[in-house]
Amino acid sequence: MADATNGKRIAIVTGSALGLGFELTRRLIDAGWFVAGVDFNAERQAELAETFGADSYQAFVGDVSDEAFVNDAIARIADLGHIDLLINNAGQPSFKTPTAYEAADVDKCLKGLKGMILWSVATLKADGEQDLKIANVMSTAATRGNANESVYCATKWGEKGYTQSLKAAYKGTSVKVVGVYPGGIDTAFYRDSHDYVSEEKQHTFMDPGQLADVILFNLVNAANLTVSDILIERNYV
Repeated sequence: MADATNGKRIAIVTGSALGLGFELTRRLIDAGWFVAGVDFNAERQAELAETFGADSYQAFVGDVSDEAFVNDAIARIADLGHIDLLINNAGQPSFKTPTAYEAADVDKCLKGLKGMILWSVATLKADGEQDLKIANVMSTAATRGNANESVYCATKWGEKGYTQSLKAAYKGTSVKVVGVYPGGIDTAFYRDSHDYVSEEKQHTFMDPGQLADVILFNLVNAANLTVSDILIERNYV
């Protein structure tokens, strides 16, 4: 099974079906990587598997916060070879006034944090805690408090805490951990929150393709260095 990638470096991208995750996936494949893409959107995953081909993309359909799914997927990916890069990109928003939040909103936002932890742990184990780069895509919401994003910010601050703790644990080793903090992106991420982020406002946000270029320029390069934090703000006009 190790020959299935034809010697390509292996990356895992969660939330690979649409938006920033798709743009990161497409660019990695264009650069010669094999991508294991993870998303709950089965229809879109089938499209990507056909588009990219089995020699460049393998689709995994499931909930990123489901531990059994994570462990099964990692075992199958590890059979292909050493995992070089994990991009924890999957997450779901919930933008509401402070008193409008309910337990379901908390659970929805926490899926990203839980998934980040599960995929990181499983990948670290599969790689023997060696020669791995983990990129945790969060949000500028992990760096400040925002009105009407109290629960979303809380979970993003949790993701930042986990990311910083991983950095401390693997300092001086061949495991590198990168925190990625983008501002607003012009994607369907806001489709359920257009009372808070209108479509007109959404379209002033960053282009996901351009953002993916900036992230990968800093994340994947031949230089003997690691950019440990990538904070990207959109231009205000």
